[in-house]
Amino acid sequence: MVLDINTPKFFGRRKGRTIRKAKSFLLENFLCKVQITDKTVFEKDKLFGAPVNEVHLEIGFGDGAHLAGISLKKKDIGFVGVEVFQNGVAHLLTLMTGIKDAEHISEDISLLAERVDNVRIYDDDVRLLFERIPDGFFDKVYLLFPDPWPKKRHADRRFINPDNLKQLSRILKTGGILQIATDHPIYKRHVLRTMHECSDFVWTAKTFDDWRKEPQDWVETKYQKKAIREGRKPVFFEYQKCV
Repeated sequence: MVLDINTPKFFGRRKGRTIRKAKSFLLENFLCKVQITDKTVFEKDKLFGAPVNEVHLEIGFGDGAHLAGISLKKKDIGFVGVEVFQNGVAHLLTLMTGIKDAEHISEDISLLAERVDNVRIYDDDVRLLFERIPDGFFDKVYLLFPDPWPKKRHADRRFINPDNLKQLSRILKTGGILQIATDHPIYKRHVLRTMHECSDFVWTAKTFDDWRKEPQDWVETKYQKKAIREGRKPVFFEYQKCV
């Protein structure tokens, strides 16, 4: 395979443990129904199978717990979830359909009855998607517990960097929100420093509680639970696009 020299280098995992039969079936037979492809049109009224008032983006949705939960709570919002890790994509599909084991597999796969068709999935590097997204398309972007890349020699791998912030600023509406959660002390400092240097965003916090407590309508993630079990305190930074 010949790689385009302009293709960004990806450092995370694309696949973990062997994916079980039911989840493999969902990847092969249901993902295509909610997948963002080269033919996807980025128009709010055409992207989803249900009417939506806003569109939110979650970058690196992990096992999909937050995306599945928030999209169920907020049925009038469309969500685009991005995740390279195929095991995580498969788990999100399980949460969306309720299919957990092989005995529940059927040719007629559909969303759980309580859900609406307000989630779309891009299962590759979000940086490859940026150029296809129109200016001001999203009302909110979530970046929840990203890989902190704590070693100094890996600092350039951290997602919050000037190049990515330039793209996030472009695809967010003026007044739109960038929400970042992390439990890692090095990444906390990195976010504060890097965001302070970016004039496109302002930190919305007025008090300590504004960034130390979970935001309203929060859905707890797997990594957040792990951090709390291990004695680390997550923080929740909210920035508003001001230009």
